Amino acid sequence: MRIRRALALGAALTVLAVGLPAASAFSEDGTQDCKNVTNGGSPSDPQCFWMAPTPKDALDIVRFWAKDDGANLKQATEYPVGWIDCTVEACSQDGQGDGQAHSEGDPAPEGYQDTSTPPTCQTAGETCSVTPEEIAAAAQTPAGQAIAAAAASNMRVWVDTELIDDYKAGTAAFAAAVSKVGALAAQPGVVGIRFTSQLGYNGSVKTPEEMSAFVTAAAAALHQVAPGKKLGVHTVVPQFGCGANDPCKAEMTKKYPLLTPERIEPLLTTGSVDQLALDSGLLQSAYSTWNITPQQAQQNQWSKVKALAWDTLAQIAAEDAGLAGKNASSLTAEQAATAAQERIATPLKDGAATVNVWTRWQDGTGSTYRVMGSGLASTATWEQLNKLQPLQRRLSTMFDPASPEVGIAQDVKKLSEVFSQVYVTN
Repeated sequence: MRIRRALALGAALTVLAVGLPAASAFSEDGTQDCKNVTNGGSPSDPQCFWMAPTPKDALDIVRFWAKDDGANLKQATEYPVGWIDCTVEACSQDGQGDGQAHSEGDPAPEGYQDTSTPPTCQTAGETCSVTPEEIAAAAQTPAGQAIAAAAASNMRVWVDTELIDDYKAGTAAFAAAVSKVGALAAQPGVVGIRFTSQLGYNGSVKTPEEMSAFVTAAAAALHQVAPGKKLGVHTVVPQFGCGANDPCKAEMTKKYPLLTPERIEPLLTTGSVDQLALDSGLLQSAYSTWNITPQQAQQNQWSKVKALAWDTLAQIAAEDAGLAGKNASSLTAEQAATAAQERIATPLKDGAATVNVWTRWQDGTGSTYRVMGSGLASTATWEQLNKLQPLQRRLSTMFDPASPEVGIAQDVKKLSEVFSQVYVTN
């Protein structure tokens, strides 16, 4: 396992055109090392767990079964199971079913009722399901077209939306917004829905109770209208960048009272959130007062994520818009390689499941920031991202189909050269 890890990261850092000392790239396997090999960043990733907490525990288990020429193993009996084979013995009529064995394709038993119909809403105005007509209509929208293009390029798709304003507008507005999102989520290729961004940071919620109530209500509604889809939120936990600096933590707690670990963690433990994206914007400059560099702040953040074991509660992603420049990225090849290491390779090494790289966005003045140039022209930064093939399955990006650079199909196809996952803005 250690060899495979070394080869994988070694290949990644090679294509980044940078290197790390071997001693800093890997540490000796610890009791939690298995967990850190992979944490389910994509559906194909294995989940890895130790069956024994430590090597000593594993040795004790082996000794228990092997002692006295395997006496304990010889005396062991099969663990009892709660089923019987109706083809060889009579089935009880006391439980569910008709007591007969059935094969796929056989007619349904007499009195069988299909319970797979959409649920009935308990409150008027709520949305519990979407109709085939709504799904077909959603496929024709720009977002629906982008989803289809991404699926055709073998990209995993998340619907990126903002439900907080609709939630605050009342039941009818919220139900309509949820229904619209559900119709998009029903498109082939969609694996999840990110239903809010900058949660607790942009002033849209004022109290911990309001934040918790919104997340709970949105998750419940989306679970009904889009069963089986992952749910995600985007925010930041400023205290994480402080590390062990107490004055820094006190200031960040005072400045961002809704974004303390104690406020955010409950959102992960209730089943409301499957993915939490942590923005990297504050890491670049907010900690200089305490002589904490951006690199140290980033390392502090992911060390805290692992120390709190948040990666066992949800998928924790990094989000970064810093590779884009006004009109186009102006980084040289060498600068792009360094930036890719600091903003992509290092977060992945330190604990991020994925890195969401913003390749095109607009600021409040209307200025456009891009990784590529106008018309999808290549830049040194884009060429550097193209070299990250070993990391591609861990990379995602945002795409707004309402304002494509060239066209929806062309833009998505270009993004699929680098990214395996895309958040389509609704």
